[in-house]
Amino acid sequence: MTTPQRSQPAHRPEPQQPAGPAPALARAFALLGGGWTGLILAALAKGPIGFTQVRERVPGISDSMLVDRLQELTTVDLVNRTVRPGPPTRTLYALTPHGNAFLIPLAALLVWAEEHLPASGSPTSGASWGGHGAHPEETP
Repeated sequence: MTTPQRSQPAHRPEPQQPAGPAPALARAFALLGGGWTGLILAALAKGPIGFTQVRERVPGISDSMLVDRLQELTTVDLVNRTVRPGPPTRTLYALTPHGNAFLIPLAALLVWAEEHLPASGSPTSGASWGGHGAHPEETP
């Protein structure tokens, strides 16, 4: 009498973890993709300022969006929030050492944007560049 053999489940390879800096880069772009993040950090580059001054340095941002982004940046330790007792009570925002370290790649990104992105129009639509990734200087 033969014993029925149990079928072995098909071997499934473990998902591969991306090699190199991909996970860190994904985290960085997730943070930057939150909108306004880079501009808020740039606004804080010269030192501690209050909410109103941040809003003035980041034109077009709503109060609620600024509150949300400042909370997020505080949570990830890029911004420090300090409340000074009053009267009047004053809340100041400043870059942490991690936030200050971000100014280096932010400056490089600024240089790249000035050299490679059009001053107006949507770089993702290709409308300003003549479409399909053409460089601005190459458009007729």
